[in-house]
Amino acid sequence: MIRVSLQTKILTLITSLILFVTIIFTGIIAYIETQQTEKNMGQRALQVATTISFMPTIKNAFALEEPSSVIQPFAEEIRKRTGAEFVVVGNADGMRYSHPDAWKIGRHMVGGDNGRALIDGEYYTSKAVGSLGPSLRGKAPIFNEQGEIIGLVSVGFMIDDIQTVIINKIIKISGLALIVILLGVVGGIALTRNIRKDTLGLEPHEIASLFRDRHAILLSIDEGIIAMDQEGEISMMNPSAQRILGLSKDCRNKKIEDVIPNTQMYNVLKSGEKDQNVEMILRNRNVIVNRTPIIENGNVVGVVASFKDKTEVNEMLNTLTEVRSYSEDLRAQTHEFTNKLYVLSGLLQLGHYKEAIEFIQTESEVHRHQNKVLLGQIKDRTVQAILLGKIGKASEKKITFDIDPNTSLNQLPNHIDMFKVVTILGNLIDNAMEAVENQGEKRVVFFATDIGKDIVFDISDNGIGILEEKMEFLFQRGYSTKDMEERGFGLSIVKEIVDELEGQIEIHNQENGGAVFSVFLPKQMSDNLSKYA
Repeated sequence: MIRVSLQTKILTLITSLILFVTIIFTGIIAYIETQQTEKNMGQRALQVATTISFMPTIKNAFALEEPSSVIQPFAEEIRKRTGAEFVVVGNADGMRYSHPDAWKIGRHMVGGDNGRALIDGEYYTSKAVGSLGPSLRGKAPIFNEQGEIIGLVSVGFMIDDIQTVIINKIIKISGLALIVILLGVVGGIALTRNIRKDTLGLEPHEIASLFRDRHAILLSIDEGIIAMDQEGEISMMNPSAQRILGLSKDCRNKKIEDVIPNTQMYNVLKSGEKDQNVEMILRNRNVIVNRTPIIENGNVVGVVASFKDKTEVNEMLNTLTEVRSYSEDLRAQTHEFTNKLYVLSGLLQLGHYKEAIEFIQTESEVHRHQNKVLLGQIKDRTVQAILLGKIGKASEKKITFDIDPNTSLNQLPNHIDMFKVVTILGNLIDNAMEAVENQGEKRVVFFATDIGKDIVFDISDNGIGILEEKMEFLFQRGYSTKDMEERGFGLSIVKEIVDELEGQIEIHNQENGGAVFSVFLPKQMSDNLSKYA
């Protein structure tokens, strides 16, 4: 498919439009000029003829024996002064007393258009073919003192001469029209160049392609991106920026400071130097920001900022830590089973077969019960892997880690991904294990169900519980009940993930001691969550 450039399209359209309008306008003007010129020439001929018909010299000459001796020189003088092609004076019979060609004097006037003047006494103009050719004539009757018609005056301009005048005027009009067309073409070229400059030399299909690609890229990028023009107004904001900043609607064309009060994009706009990996708080979110000036023709015309939520980075790091912890838990579980195999081997070697059988039966019953719930009633592999790792870790720490026999859990929905599950369950189970470390009987219970509209996780322990006055601070970043540095991030991250999934987390103490953490996650995503998932 052959593509025609925007410049060619606009130039062709403008030129065609101007040419069409100019031709129509020129045609109308030419027609009006033709009619007006003929009318003016006819009126001029009639005025001259009328003037001559009232002259006493002409009237008196009719009483002479040779009227032409007076009328001919007088008529010729007037003809030369007025520029008429002929001034003919004739008697009541149409006999000529004057004519540009003297030898035609005394002959009858031709054209057949004298009747209205000689018979009816009218003053009029007419077109006729006379002895000199086609002409436009003015006719006027001559009256004597008694009011009788004694002759007529015929003043004429040749049709060819009139057409020459008209053609000259049309040529002038056409010249002006040509100038208008040329000016239109020059203006069209200037306009197309200006448009091409504004579009950076891109054709419409290229702009459309870039817009589609830009839209797809902005939707696919997980980082927030905001662009600001040199007036400080937001020109672009991607969905990730709305999600990270907690904005419910598009903020384009708003002042940047109205959306992000503590923005530092104006500094980049003034300096023209970019900022990289700057950590700051935006709308109560800890983010890492990169700012880059938008430069056009050596001038800074805007700033684009990309930022990512440090909380998400921390979540990823925490998830990696949890995965590494599970790996260590699995190694601990392997070590635990190795020790049990050594015990079993020693019993067999010593011949204590009864004790060996009882040992095997006890271990088999424990694993049968765990596997029944873990593998039979929990269908999600991620949750299975987490619990299996925690069972090994609990065994190494001499903690009884029970899975409630009423637990029932199918495959988790897609919007609750592996990293979120690892972070939520890993932190809560680890916290429960730490809570029972100093107890005589160490016990942690896990329960899960997806009956109803929510997925519910319960992690309970038999520790000392949580003081009421400390509960409201548990999910604050950096707060820890253990008063240790570099702690207090796990529960805050859990709370942020639960909020992101539009769920809830509840805490309460048990009557017989210990705390219970309950997490409720909806199975269905809302529109906003599905938009950014």
